[in-house]
Amino acid sequence: MAARLGAPSSGSRQDDAVISLIARLVAAGEASHRLDLSRATGLSRSSVHQQVQRLMDAGLLHGDETPTSGRGRPALRLTLDGDAGVVLIADVAAFTVRCVVADLTQRVLADRTVPWRVADGPERTVPLLVEQFAELLHQQRVPPGRPRVLVIGLPGPVDVARGIPVRPPIMPGWDGFPVADRLAAELDCPVLVDNDVNLMALGEARTLPAEQLPLFFVTVGAGIGAGLVLADGTLHRGADGAAGDIGHIRGPSAEEAICRCGKVGCVEAVASTAAMAWRHASADATDAPGSAAGALGDAATMEAFLDRLRHGMPDALRSVRAAGTALGEVIALCIHMINPRRVVIAGDVVEASDDLISEVRGVVYRRALPLATRQLSITHSTLGRDASVVGAMVLGIEQLLSPAEVGRFLRTTATP
Repeated sequence: MAARLGAPSSGSRQDDAVISLIARLVAAGEASHRLDLSRATGLSRSSVHQQVQRLMDAGLLHGDETPTSGRGRPALRLTLDGDAGVVLIADVAAFTVRCVVADLTQRVLADRTVPWRVADGPERTVPLLVEQFAELLHQQRVPPGRPRVLVIGLPGPVDVARGIPVRPPIMPGWDGFPVADRLAAELDCPVLVDNDVNLMALGEARTLPAEQLPLFFVTVGAGIGAGLVLADGTLHRGADGAAGDIGHIRGPSAEEAICRCGKVGCVEAVASTAAMAWRHASADATDAPGSAAGALGDAATMEAFLDRLRHGMPDALRSVRAAGTALGEVIALCIHMINPRRVVIAGDVVEASDDLISEVRGVVYRRALPLATRQLSITHSTLGRDASVVGAMVLGIEQLLSPAEVGRFLRTTATP
């Protein structure tokens, strides 16, 4: 199922803004014919015809004739042209990198996941991404110049405007690294960098009915993070991009657990999969009980813990239920602040067992007031591991259809 694309309000009448509005209305499915566009924008039919023709000549829009009941000329049904370019997506997780190539109709052309440690740093990760995309683009025979935008999700706080990670706890060596600038220079296309949970939240929200928003999306893995999509379908990043970093809220059940961020009592220090797995793997260690500061964790340790959870081992189940209690207390606090209609909890630990979500539900319904929970649902992700890819597609296509990028697209494809 294709994700909904946002359609902006028709405010500005400047040329690039008007043509962007037309392209996004078509992409969002809000208008599929010229008459629909005239009604939606308030522009005359001749103005709409002129701008639509420009978009078709540039190859961004495609028109198919649809039969009419009368004698007139068949109407053109307008859609985005999938051949106008591709969106590149890089989903960088703690222990894997997923690279996806998709066209502008959200059709996935190539999809590859490779084992990788984000802790190996950006100087090794950037060349890996460049190499992977070069191979995928060559395999799909994508001509030079067709990659229109790269969207990369990182598992940590991101300054979206500058395209850099900001002191990410599980990404040593990445703080302040110019991810967007380096990849833009290597791949010759604009680069958008965002927190991976923001992309998951956006992808999940845009495939749900609008009445199930606002959406609060929580992911539990090597760390804990959240993304918030508002009732109008827009992503809320906050003033500096720090919205949703709930892993470092002090949890009532976290006590004095030491977190990798250097603080104590963070819910991530007791409720992340990495923290649970590390405690199991280092039960005889000399670090204080419950401390997650002694190790970043590794894929093998986490997978061993998840395997015990899948087999219903009592020690793993106890750990997950305790984590659910700590996480539920923090989510209950967030629910009183943002009043979402739907809370989604995702991650390997949720896929392995229902115990975490069950425990979170119990705590939330006990702790939060009835007004905030009477229509609230707390559930799994409908998209699973594809949520971030769908969100990145939405973000990339909407960026391409923004006034600045549409104007650039038309100028670069204009016939001399």
